[in-house]
Amino acid sequence: MILYPAIDLKGGACVRLVRGEMASATVFNTDPAAQARDFAALGFSWLHIVDLDGAFAGASVNGEAVRAIRRAVGIKLQLGGGIRDRAAIDAWLDLGIERVVLGTAALRNPALVREAAAAYPGRIVVGIDGRDGKVAVEGWAEQSEVGVVELAHRFADAGVAAIVYTDIARDGALGGVDAEAVAAFARAAGIPVIASGGVAALSDIAALRRQAASGIKGIICGRALYDGRIDPRAALALLEERAGC
Repeated sequence: MILYPAIDLKGGACVRLVRGEMASATVFNTDPAAQARDFAALGFSWLHIVDLDGAFAGASVNGEAVRAIRRAVGIKLQLGGGIRDRAAIDAWLDLGIERVVLGTAALRNPALVREAAAAYPGRIVVGIDGRDGKVAVEGWAEQSEVGVVELAHRFADAGVAAIVYTDIARDGALGGVDAEAVAAFARAAGIPVIASGGVAALSDIAALRRQAASGIKGIICGRALYDGRIDPRAALALLEERAGC
């Protein structure tokens, strides 16, 4: 199981939001490349990057920060936020981003997801952000009537690498995860799931780890790493123990 530190970009800085509210942004580092180097030095193998401004704008806004991160570290990068057409997908993957996350596009333009997944096996991830069981899009500013499991099923045979599943009500709130609910989603989806939202302590990581057989393959952690609630080396050791490393 992979632990992904989150680098959320707003105005060129690393921030954390509470439940996706842009007004709640707390700046943790004004140098995203330096933050990426810090995470790499701790032993993380992946970073999860979100262009928050891009998610609202529908196109890359913090592109220079993403490129700086790519130049700064050799570990793998997973990028989402405002990637909504084939040109953007091609550009980021050509730059050396290992995987792109398609969220709003997955709901609005499922053909794009299928096309990209066929062209780039193992490099396309679907982002499903849920609020009360329904999918939210456009940086979570718009609520759809499509169920989270329903959307997942639309890509069951598309060949996507994974689903990043975010519980919006818990994201950034440090209230803990609902591991059983995430596991239920993973079983219903039938696609490897990366859990996001609510991780506040090592016990949350342990709870998700216990549900690995349901299809949870990764965990995204943000604020709790930045404010010291979770010791990164202890978290990595916890997951390595599960893998028998």
